[in-house]
Amino acid sequence: MIRFRLTIAGAVTLLLVGCAGMTYAPVRYTNGLMTGSTGMTLYTFDKDTPFSGKSACNGQCATNWPPFAASSTDQPGGDWTIVVRDDGTRQWAYSGQPLYFWAKDKKPGDTTGDGVNNVWHAVRPPPQPLTGSMNC
Repeated sequence: MIRFRLTIAGAVTLLLVGCAGMTYAPVRYTNGLMTGSTGMTLYTFDKDTPFSGKSACNGQCATNWPPFAASSTDQPGGDWTIVVRDDGTRQWAYSGQPLYFWAKDKKPGDTTGDGVNNVWHAVRPPPQPLTGSMNC
């Protein structure tokens, strides 16, 4: 019986340690918008193919629309995935769509990129109910 309790305690400890180490995209939700940790609006690009693992915005496009960078230690989970770009850098994707900032947004909350060329859209995720549980 003691061995069983120790096994359960060890398994719970490993689960909690594993969950604590998970890193998802550092975003905030402000006034219905998804933003980076600095409050700058995040955008999607219609020319990206959802769940392809690729970004269609490279070169000058990526200068104007900087990718929402993921570090080498960031891990995907839930609705969050990581795209490896043509230049080898990593970029966050939400629901299969790579995410970008707009170089002409100057302050947190700006949405000047929303609707540019009818292919760029500010991310406005639907509200999610709070469940009180952690999905590791």
